[in-house]
Amino acid sequence: MEMKHGLHLAQKPTLIMTQRLQMALKLLVLNTLELQLHLKQELMTNPMLEEVDDVVEQEDIAEAPEEREEPETPEQAKEEEEPKKESEEEFDWSDFYQDGSDAAHERSEPQNDEDRYERVPVTQISLQEHLISQFRLAVDDADTVRAGEYLIGLLDDRGYLMASDDDSGAEGSDPWSRTRDLVVREAGVTIETVEKALRVVQSLDPPGIGARSLQECLLIQLRARDLSESLSARIVAERFDDLKARRYQDIARALKVTPEQVQAAVDCIATLNPSPGGLISAEGVKYVYPDLIVDRVGDDYEVFLNDKNVPRLRISPTYERVLRNSPSNDKTREYVQTKLNSAKWLIQTIEQRRRTMVKVMRCIVKEQRDFLEKGIRFLKPLTLQQVASQIDMHESTVSRVTRSKYVQTPRGVFELKFFFSSGIEMEDGDEISARSAKDIIQQLIDQEDKQEPLSDQRIADLLHERGLRIARRTVAKYREQLGVPPARYRKRL
Repeated sequence: MEMKHGLHLAQKPTLIMTQRLQMALKLLVLNTLELQLHLKQELMTNPMLEEVDDVVEQEDIAEAPEEREEPETPEQAKEEEEPKKESEEEFDWSDFYQDGSDAAHERSEPQNDEDRYERVPVTQISLQEHLISQFRLAVDDADTVRAGEYLIGLLDDRGYLMASDDDSGAEGSDPWSRTRDLVVREAGVTIETVEKALRVVQSLDPPGIGARSLQECLLIQLRARDLSESLSARIVAERFDDLKARRYQDIARALKVTPEQVQAAVDCIATLNPSPGGLISAEGVKYVYPDLIVDRVGDDYEVFLNDKNVPRLRISPTYERVLRNSPSNDKTREYVQTKLNSAKWLIQTIEQRRRTMVKVMRCIVKEQRDFLEKGIRFLKPLTLQQVASQIDMHESTVSRVTRSKYVQTPRGVFELKFFFSSGIEMEDGDEISARSAKDIIQQLIDQEDKQEPLSDQRIADLLHERGLRIARRTVAKYREQLGVPPARYRKRL
């Protein structure tokens, strides 16, 4: 077979990601807070954009004529709603800088004075800073302070003392010995000083900090509650393996107490915190800002965009003279032309994003109306493809709309992904949402006899009696997703 080089002309369909399409896809994924930040950045980089001020907007409305010409026919009204195609040389500036081209964006006035000011988050301190401040108040010896600060620096996020990776210690030594020897070398202190510093660290707030194991963490917390001589402390200190395996009968025989006393002691242990360091977090509380709002108006549900804090944009009229007075081949005109096209695309893309989000949410409300009225038991199985086919959009578009966005409904605030779940077939041929099945499983477990908890097979049988075709392994999977332990771990004496 002869091989040779040559040029051939062929036609092949390909998808071209234009600049406008890339912008549309990028903005569609952003939630409201991210969109607000993105638009503020665009305002700083594109001089053709300016933010519409509420005062200016009200003045424009007051100066507008009271009577407006109404379209004579529905065809004329439709033509006025469609965006006009403009060439790169001729523009109708009035469409962009009068009343703001973002006309569909309805802004609401702040409900109170607090909405007019930016909320500044409270500064949070880290776990190490919280402990060091306490340690320096409890100890005045320089060597002990130096050793204690080094130990505090070795704590992980849970508050446990991490073992040293240093291999210079004696072979076969325990992790604490290696860590202690490392602090001795690095801080230049004695072993007794390190042991003293550890005891002080373990006495700090929150209780359980500085433990080298879960067992020690629980004992420290019991000691802080003056329960060091209690049955709970004996169980943790002497029968910890039986406690983890929930062998309560063996614990009762070994400690010569009744099973009821063991159960009461275990209930006390269950109130302890296995990760005390998690009580001090530098990140603070993260609040969910809903991107959409669903309110009930009469017998219907209305969908609103919660974007009152998103900047309202329009084309700046200041650059009209620059574009009109600049020569056709001038670099300034070319620069203004480029920025103008970018601004127009951004404004139109934002409006398209709003229409798409409302359209998707209205379809979700239509499909999940029973959930909004009756609760999670009536949540229907729904897929992205079903919504995409109903609103005549691609599935990937619906996926981008539902990504990282939340909606406020009369039932609470939910992520949009919450409304999409697989279905489980019932005996009558209908389908029920997987989340509804999880809710039924949770209810069965909450109502079970704690002395004889339901096994996964028994739960599956009860679901079959209700008409749900669900296997035991599926019940086990849903139970694990709910964070519920197996039946033998739920048993109480």
